[in-house]
Amino acid sequence: MTPVLYELNDGIATITLNLPAKLNPIALELQTALREAFARVRHDRSVRAVLLTGAGKAFCVGADLGTMREPVEGKTLGDQTADWMQSMSNPLIEELRALPVPVVCAVNGPAAGAGVGLALACDIVVAARSAYFYLPFLPKLGIVPDLGCTWFIPRRVGPARAMGMALLDEKLGAETAAQWGLIWACIDDKLLLLEATNIAQRLAELPVHAVIEARKALEQSERHSLPDQLHYESERQRELIEQPTFAEGVMAFLQKRAPVFPKRS
Repeated sequence: MTPVLYELNDGIATITLNLPAKLNPIALELQTALREAFARVRHDRSVRAVLLTGAGKAFCVGADLGTMREPVEGKTLGDQTADWMQSMSNPLIEELRALPVPVVCAVNGPAAGAGVGLALACDIVVAARSAYFYLPFLPKLGIVPDLGCTWFIPRRVGPARAMGMALLDEKLGAETAAQWGLIWACIDDKLLLLEATNIAQRLAELPVHAVIEARKALEQSERHSLPDQLHYESERQRELIEQPTFAEGVMAFLQKRAPVFPKRS
């Protein structure tokens, strides 16, 4: 079975985790296939947005602990795991975050362990009402949350709730996740893919650089003082107001029509 499905329709690349019998564990074969899919997005100028989801009953349940291999001679299991993460898993998240188009994640079922980090690395996350988010790392295994969980979660819900998710061994339902601000919206199961596709189509009409600018601006705000961030904003406006997209936006406003921005070139 192909671990990841890739389908392109009308500028929307749908990437589906496709190991449903195992609930889409983030095994090495799936990570390799995901990185290949991300490379296709980077190189295909017709792609304007990505929709990431899972096949079957789950989005992604994290590591497949039953398939962890014995370490090679001269390495501990910890050495081997850290090396795999640094050569495969960490670049996977970095490449997802660096895609030149907006990414919508439709969490169709449980997102557990590393699956939470994979989902939260996307720009807009929506989840089926039956879905939940679960961090078993510390309470079940005595290890830290990974694949960016300790970076994404406190930035979205604050340190108190992030600590509770890490320690209390509780599943966070999609409705509560939306109320907390961990995700954008909780959607009825039957409507999830329809609504996620609609969001992807809306994002595909954005100026080509919009998602990159938004990511950078929000990330900068985490380490800037207010005066520093105000300066950053004004300097970005110095450059962006000179772009054709701003001129088109102003013209569309004056003409009372929707702006038509250029696609990837």
